[in-house]
Amino acid sequence: MNTEMKDSRIVFIGAGNLATHLARALYAKGYNIVQVYSRTLEAASELASKVAASFTNDFEAINTDASLYIISLTDSAFVNLIPQIVKGKNKEALFVHTAGTLPMELWQGHASRYGVFYPMQTFSKQRDVDFASIPIFIEANNQQDTDLLLKIASDISQKARLATSEQRKKLHVAAVFACNFTNHMYALTAELLEKSNLSFDVMLPLIDETARKVHTLAPHTAQTGPAKRNDLLVMNEHLRMLEDDPAVADLYATLSQSITNHHKND
Repeated sequence: MNTEMKDSRIVFIGAGNLATHLARALYAKGYNIVQVYSRTLEAASELASKVAASFTNDFEAINTDASLYIISLTDSAFVNLIPQIVKGKNKEALFVHTAGTLPMELWQGHASRYGVFYPMQTFSKQRDVDFASIPIFIEANNQQDTDLLLKIASDISQKARLATSEQRKKLHVAAVFACNFTNHMYALTAELLEKSNLSFDVMLPLIDETARKVHTLAPHTAQTGPAKRNDLLVMNEHLRMLEDDPAVADLYATLSQSITNHHKND
């Protein structure tokens, strides 16, 4: 374990999906998590029970003498609560947020030591993740804390690295395309199959192979399908089949056109 943090007291402000997995990963490596705050007592209690910490849903009761405060709230909540988060806390404490899109400079004028600790992964409380394989992007307002956060990140991940606030914003929007939009495609797929009394699990081998391919092929090279071939006969038939759902038909047309445009010079 990172010896500089051996005796540190860590407070988590937020107990959502990301906070839950990050707190558990740090706790498993021997870090001392002393308290969990959440807006709801149930969420705070649930996470605290997994990391041997106290818990509260009262902002005024948040521990004031911790060494590290890890804030994992919604972006809007975090921005509004920064003054309350820092107020009355240990002046030597390090404050970090875990957001992909919010700049580090939001801390400026509120804390003297601050940074960002951004694990880029999709998290659900119901599923375990291997933190060792998750990229964690670090930023801090001074070199000493940059090194410290990198050491902490390296304790739980093999992919700790630096990223500026601008780079992190680009990472986040790219992750929305790679993860959130892709998962929405799965949801639409499931709905289409259900209409024909077909099970979504018939798609799993195709989904798995599509994901495996981009480990060894560039995504552009791995692309297949009627839009890449500009096969209008097939695409028009698909659009005819989707006439009862205009929103999905429009999405099909837009995505198909994007694929065709990307491959027009192949």
